[in-house]
Amino acid sequence: MLKKSSLVVWGAVLFIAWNGLLLLFLWSRPASPGEGDRLTAEVIRLAQDAETELERQKELLRQIHRYSGLWGQRRGVRITPNPPPPPSPAPPQLTDPAATVLPVLVMACDRSTVRRCLDKLLRYRPSAQRFPVIVSQDCGHAETARVIASYGDAVAHIRQPDLSDIPVPAEHRKFQGYYKIARHYRWALGQVFRTFRYRAAIVVEDDLEVAPDFFEYFQAAFPLLLADRSLWCISAWNDNGKEQMVDVGQAELLYRTDFFPGLGWLLLAELWDELEPKWPRAFWDDWMRQPEQRRDRSCIRPEVSRTMTFGRKGVSHGQFFDQYLKFIKLNDRFVPFTQLDLSYLKKEEYERSFLPKVYAAPEVRVEDLQGNRRRELGAVRLQYGGRDSFKAFAKALGLMDDLKSGVPRAGYRGIVSFVYRGRRVYLAPPSDWTGYDPSWS
Repeated sequence: MLKKSSLVVWGAVLFIAWNGLLLLFLWSRPASPGEGDRLTAEVIRLAQDAETELERQKELLRQIHRYSGLWGQRRGVRITPNPPPPPSPAPPQLTDPAATVLPVLVMACDRSTVRRCLDKLLRYRPSAQRFPVIVSQDCGHAETARVIASYGDAVAHIRQPDLSDIPVPAEHRKFQGYYKIARHYRWALGQVFRTFRYRAAIVVEDDLEVAPDFFEYFQAAFPLLLADRSLWCISAWNDNGKEQMVDVGQAELLYRTDFFPGLGWLLLAELWDELEPKWPRAFWDDWMRQPEQRRDRSCIRPEVSRTMTFGRKGVSHGQFFDQYLKFIKLNDRFVPFTQLDLSYLKKEEYERSFLPKVYAAPEVRVEDLQGNRRRELGAVRLQYGGRDSFKAFAKALGLMDDLKSGVPRAGYRGIVSFVYRGRRVYLAPPSDWTGYDPSWS
């Protein structure tokens, strides 16, 4: 390689020297009448040819220098070009979280009302380049496909190729839909992370409507997910986010939660690397909530939800919809999250501030809350001692009372924060809490 470089350099030098001698010879010749103009034109032409050839040789040298390092490495030889070319900048999304492309993966099937979801996503996204929308459709439903196609290049439409029934145990025949959903998730997330090779993705379902600051929220929280390995997702959803149970005046308030909320959530490609090999055949969201998958990691969730569901119809046949989901408050006030300091959500700092605040709150009885007594206390704590007392208190106060692997919805270290009759309440275990008991499920 070095020999080739030397030959080119010497070739360029000889070429310039030869043309210099030629020009000197032509200028020194006595010119006959009429020949001077011809000689001048010839000299100019030769000079131009020489300049063109010189530029070609220089470009060849630049290319040789550019690739010599790579060729040398392949042969086990370290070659340092002289002068070295400027280093190529790393792709922005690898070094700058603010420039990372965060695609929105919309999981669709047979709801033509996906239009409501897509309209809000396209209306509120600040950048088509930063937040491309990918709609992954299962089911092969023609009307839904037409709706998605009507958006043209504004969204990417991909289709799950396998629409076959899945062999399931006899007792699970009525759950065939859950098996197909899990299969679809695996395929769609594989497309996002394996085929398109994105760094992270925001996952929503086709029956979700997003808030005006949905993208702002995820953009601001994404660096937290990169920096704090005790986190494994960012969620837009508060399971206990009914309007009367949240403080809409604190729409900027965010929490850590040990419960996987889903319903609009951000994950990294590294998490998919971990989950894909063991992805379940059905009930993927409850599977995510098992200790083997969660591995003591938490998610970020908001005080006021940044998504709401309008899909009563589905494989769950409206489970929880009429009692809880249709009452979830969707945030309607834009919060400039990217201008806020969210470092308080990092594990160590959060536990230094959140836990003392909870256990410093005066303890009250559930009857005090229901009777709206002891208002002078401000924020209060209601303590439960076991599964049965948790469920009794949750039902009495209008919270979702189901537990998944022992973890309450929206809970962190067993603590559920909510608003009851206009004041902050912490439904909490004793301060010497030692961990979740999966048998509580």
